[in-house]
Amino acid sequence: MATHAMEKVYSGNGTVRLHRAGDVTDPDAFRERRRTRRRRLAEYLADGRAETRYFPVLSVLAPVMTQSEGEITYPGDPMCLYTALSLAVHRAVADAGPLADAAHYTDLAPEWTRFPSKKYRLSAGDDGYRAYGTAPNTDRTVFDPRVWDDTARALWVRMLREVGPRVVLISAVSPAHRYALQIAELAKREVPETFVILGGRHVDETTTATPDGQGLLLKPSSPLAVMQQGKVPRVVDAVISGEAYHAVDLLMRALALATDLDRRRVDRDQVLPCLQGLLAEEGPGAGNSLVVLAEGDTLDAVPLRGGALDLATLPSPYEAFAIRSRFPIFTDPESGEVLRTAHFMVSNACPYRCNFCSESAQLSNGLKRFKDDAIGTAVQRVCEYVGYGAASLFFDDSVFWSGRYRDIGNFCEELSRIRRTPPTELDARYRHFLPHDDDIERLHGLQWGAQLTVDTLVALHSAEESDAILRKMKEAGCTYVYIGIESMSTQVMTHIHKNLRRDERKPWREKVREAAALVKAHGLQLGTSVLFGLDGETRSSIDETIHEVGRLIDDKLIDLASPNILTYHPATPVTRAHGMQDRLDYHSPRIDNRKPYIYFEEAFPDVVSVLLTEDDIWHIHHETRHRWGGARNDAAPVPVEAGAE
Repeated sequence: MATHAMEKVYSGNGTVRLHRAGDVTDPDAFRERRRTRRRRLAEYLADGRAETRYFPVLSVLAPVMTQSEGEITYPGDPMCLYTALSLAVHRAVADAGPLADAAHYTDLAPEWTRFPSKKYRLSAGDDGYRAYGTAPNTDRTVFDPRVWDDTARALWVRMLREVGPRVVLISAVSPAHRYALQIAELAKREVPETFVILGGRHVDETTTATPDGQGLLLKPSSPLAVMQQGKVPRVVDAVISGEAYHAVDLLMRALALATDLDRRRVDRDQVLPCLQGLLAEEGPGAGNSLVVLAEGDTLDAVPLRGGALDLATLPSPYEAFAIRSRFPIFTDPESGEVLRTAHFMVSNACPYRCNFCSESAQLSNGLKRFKDDAIGTAVQRVCEYVGYGAASLFFDDSVFWSGRYRDIGNFCEELSRIRRTPPTELDARYRHFLPHDDDIERLHGLQWGAQLTVDTLVALHSAEESDAILRKMKEAGCTYVYIGIESMSTQVMTHIHKNLRRDERKPWREKVREAAALVKAHGLQLGTSVLFGLDGETRSSIDETIHEVGRLIDDKLIDLASPNILTYHPATPVTRAHGMQDRLDYHSPRIDNRKPYIYFEEAFPDVVSVLLTEDDIWHIHHETRHRWGGARNDAAPVPVEAGAE
């Protein structure tokens, strides 16, 4: 099966071939190949030449965050990985069973065959290492190293040797990219025939198709660019960027069809034809994404342009994975135990345009939300997570429900209603996930938190409107609100896209105080983020911010304050403005990650704000620790006992 392609020179060494989705020369040959393989596989299974049609798969979230102990770690559940896998895993589990009944993975299939039991979910601890075993549930196919150190490397090597994965999927943000490459390199060393796929926000920001779909754009820190330039070993076989839900599913099915039935390893020459054959039959699905296959100096790129994506139509990320996160902000009022916390998103980007933030809708494929029956689907998912064992939730939306008060109000009213409704009278769609008394008890005691902005609370809405919405949130179980302050200095705030509808009579710090007072008036805990190193930053503005945040803490208007250092992400406007787009090193295997950088999330030498000296960073560390005291949030994870299946 030959494919049509257009050769394009791209910003890297070598050549890229751009392929139109579904452009396959001989669709009849593809269909015949599928029929022949399925018949042969059925014969192998019937006569005992094959024990199973499944091949082992491992998925990894590369760790990223630096803590005061000097460890690179990730607190909470790996939601970016879970979300990207949700559709592919859901369809694989639905197809598990006799080959004759398979309708989606109609051939070989990844070893995603059963979801975790409720007993397993309720006993799951927070350890990122899960023994794969001989018949793994979908949760056990994930390796989530919270720390990338000698112990994590040894566990990864042991897992590779025990499992022998035919495919390894890795998700990484930019500060995790160097560790993702090390994880891939170990996979290639221990299982040379494994096929490695890399995705996540770093790939999203560095590897894109041109707007017309006729070229490939690689930023200097793209994994493909650094591999082509010989800066790192060629340990990644494919990357996926964009809204990758359908792309991951399509590529996994193509890999299954390209896997040799006898040796059970991927025939790389067959991956592109199989992918193109599937696309010719089915189309790309919803969303815009990009698949790039890397073979030597040649890259085969397939831009996928699908229809509008409705997040509510996708399977929930926790369907296939246990909830392991514990947030200290949510505790049992009687025992003080830190509660099992599920992450939740009803929108996937931020509607605002802050120049330092990689979550802006402008840097992605636009803002996507829950659409059809958004409120009912969201409340149903709350019940689903409660049924999985969640006693608390945190909404990871950059702005809760994109800051739309009507949606927030409707959601809170419906959640409040079902919390008051007797179990026997609950709507069937909710009751389905809450079959036992302990599920109903968790629903009644559910705590949750969400992110809002100062502008949402005091610039875009009146005090009366915000007061009413916060009251509804509190009645629905909200106990925690998180807002980004960024800076308390006017000379800094004038340079970023915050402080909307500016009023010279009310400086930014007064708007922050007003927003904090609104939240605290309802008895909610308030967490805040402060970002040092933005345009206009000086030692004087640093001290002003530390002092003003300290005043809010003194006045009991802030419960937690997280100090952060501006870190350059590849696609953000501030990275270009500061001349750093060609200087970012997120790939070198060894880096002097030393104090004071290790005291701040994502901070590494040479990728933090050029406006800050190392002495400034030491100063921020010491002064925030001294001035903010116990309100300073170091984001340390809370250990809990590990559970067994």
